[in-house]
Amino acid sequence: MSQAFDQVKAQEESLLCRSYSRYPIAVARGKGSRLWDVDGKEYVDLLAGIAVTGLGHCNDEVTAALVEQAGRLWHVSNLFYQEPQLELARRLLAESHHGKVFFCNSGAEANEAAIKLARRYMRKARKRDAYEIITLSSCFHGRTFGALAATGRESLSDGFTPLPEGFRQVEAGNLAALEAAVGPKTAAVMLEVVQGEGGVRPLPAEYLQGVGRLCRDKDILLICDEVQAGLCRTGKFWAYQNFDLKPDIITCAKSLANGLPMGAMLATDEAAQGFEAGSHATTFGGGALVSAVASRTIEILRRDHLDARAAALGAEFRDKAEALLTRLGGAIAEVRGLGLMIGIELAEDGTEVWRELLRRGIICNLSHGRTLRLLPALTIDAADLDTFLETLEAILSGR
Repeated sequence: MSQAFDQVKAQEESLLCRSYSRYPIAVARGKGSRLWDVDGKEYVDLLAGIAVTGLGHCNDEVTAALVEQAGRLWHVSNLFYQEPQLELARRLLAESHHGKVFFCNSGAEANEAAIKLARRYMRKARKRDAYEIITLSSCFHGRTFGALAATGRESLSDGFTPLPEGFRQVEAGNLAALEAAVGPKTAAVMLEVVQGEGGVRPLPAEYLQGVGRLCRDKDILLICDEVQAGLCRTGKFWAYQNFDLKPDIITCAKSLANGLPMGAMLATDEAAQGFEAGSHATTFGGGALVSAVASRTIEILRRDHLDARAAALGAEFRDKAEALLTRLGGAIAEVRGLGLMIGIELAEDGTEVWRELLRRGIICNLSHGRTLRLLPALTIDAADLDTFLETLEAILSGR
């Protein structure tokens, strides 16, 4: 490593809490699907801030919206009516069957809002003492206490127990197990259509449609966590739209404001009855600055048909990755994904492969030790995806 990198690393270790395992890169700037480190080395970025900079780093139009709003109004709190917030709400709700939105600051907060709304709706609007949320194995819903309880991973909750009660988990893909878990105390089923942190695992269409029917038959809510998969990444504006689902509540964040911290929970008018003035709140959520940026982001996503682009580019990439799987004779176990949410599971531990990709100037994520997770900007050039496959083939072939 260089002296410049070592200096940054030393400062980080002396100043910040030990809660991250950093990649061995100190990033200095970014543009589009490129990042440069403090030594000027260029990288192809296939992670996009973990599915956040969907329009690429420092998008010119988004930057212009940020600068324009920054000179007008930043923050006044949710004690006031704000037109940028209302414009964003109109744009978001126009993309779904939902009628109301609650703005917050992150995906975990959006999921906390969804959990709270589901419980309060059952108790206040439906007069049922139903509070239990059922989630699926390999899910990830965040690291706040409620979201962590919903996630249900011992590795993430180590040292933080006891977690809030009222959560139970069943095997993903097993409809019979889910049906057996539903009881009088069940308020909602919460799931990711594509399990991102779980290794980019799309749930089977038949299973998802079965979950939708089960929720209707049992008169419980369906919550779809769209934090990572939403906003055009999977080839539809929302991932659930790939499967003809009608969730009562959805959550989103990550790429909503293309890098500024923002989350949202969308609910049907019926489910939204669970909230009333004072029942839930946030100081920063949906402020004028982030709302203006998010509105421009959604405008560009729609104008440039980035959902259709993600569908086409992702399908082409997976075809090429499948051909690579065949050529390499067992080095790759499986290729998974939907749109530009892609997982390449290696047959063996992928740590050294991931490190070599970094050394050769390609950034992606390694999930569960074996799955290379790609979440590139939706504007990425197809040539950059080809470069990744060519580099991966060279590494796995020992070149």
